Amino acid sequence: MTVAVWESMRRRPVRFALSAWPARCWAFLLSGTVVGFVVLMLMAALLVLGVGLSVVGVGMLVLMGLAVLGIPVARLERRRLRLVEPEPLLDPHGSLPGTGARPWLRTRLRERATWRELGYSLVLGVVFTATGIGFTALLGLSLILTATPVIVWAIAPDTVMLGPGRPISDPVAALPGSALGLFGLFVSVYVGGLLAGAHVWVAQFLLSARDEDLSSRVIELTRSRARLIDAFEAERRRIERDLHDGAQQQLVALSVTLGLAELELRGHESAAGPLVARARGEAREALDQLRSLVRGIHPQVLTDHGLPAAVAELALRNPIPVTVDVDLPHRLAPSVETTAYFTVTEALTNASKHSGADQVTVVGRLRDDKLVLLITDNGHGAADPAAGAGLQGLADRVAILRGTLVMTSPPGGPTQLRLEVPCSV
Repeated sequence: MTVAVWESMRRRPVRFALSAWPARCWAFLLSGTVVGFVVLMLMAALLVLGVGLSVVGVGMLVLMGLAVLGIPVARLERRRLRLVEPEPLLDPHGSLPGTGARPWLRTRLRERATWRELGYSLVLGVVFTATGIGFTALLGLSLILTATPVIVWAIAPDTVMLGPGRPISDPVAALPGSALGLFGLFVSVYVGGLLAGAHVWVAQFLLSARDEDLSSRVIELTRSRARLIDAFEAERRRIERDLHDGAQQQLVALSVTLGLAELELRGHESAAGPLVARARGEAREALDQLRSLVRGIHPQVLTDHGLPAAVAELALRNPIPVTVDVDLPHRLAPSVETTAYFTVTEALTNASKHSGADQVTVVGRLRDDKLVLLITDNGHGAADPAAGAGLQGLADRVAILRGTLVMTSPPGGPTQLRLEVPCSV
């Protein structure tokens, strides 16, 4: 039950009794009684069957089924709780490492949430079933007493009795029973609300996701995203090798062949000479574009010589003068180097296109096992990091490595991009 419903019961009891909440609480309790009884019988059957079959070696499998019985029960209860609790409970279970029954069972048996759900199933089957039966008896008796005049009129006078040896002669004489039944219904309104509230409190305590569940899920999500990044980088390197060893070498061979053909045609009056020269120029241009594409996919200098050399090569190809001061004591993890390299690439590209700067500085140091990279330009500032998808994609990538990417760009400049990435990833 929400806090608002509790406050309504306490401060405005009559208004609460006339609302839809009592009927929802009654439906929740009555359905819970049925579900709890079925769960209790199923748990008892699995326990007896598992203990009985333990002598033949099959009982352990049955007992393992009993251990995970709380998972489907909890899933059903989270749906049923929506009758009285608008806020849905988060599923506390994490993702599975694989498909199939064995990984599912191994993972679920190691989770604390599985055992909390089993405990909830036991409470549901024993405690809430017993209280639900008592509440059902109270509600049913109240309804029967309320309808006593109708029952007396429909069946026959002097047949229905409110007490032993005291038959009711006519419907009017049954009105005291109706008054008692109405009082019982009024009591059932608040007893049902209190019982439903206690049920919801226990469910929230045992079935909802806790901090350790969410932390483990966040860790697993971060790891899975890191694995995706590694797989993506491996695929980038494969494409880079294929282009370098395949298409690039073929273009080089084509350019050489066209050059030889151009030499053979010199001195001959033929229209093919200019066409061959033109084709050679286009092949050379295509080769330059392909080399630029290969460097953009994954630069070979970064793989062979590390981040300082790769940044220095970027500076040489940048149209704006770039001062590079990247001093690292050793090579970093490939994921860190790749992220830092493409951060510098994006920053230099933005500075060349939009900043109006005539000088860019790149400074990189390793501090407390963390790479700190500063890219600063002396442009007009007022850069908008949300203007393009490049920086946003880099920020997402840095976040996977548990790093930060911060841009400061006041009007008038300078614009600075600060990257911090832990190197122990």
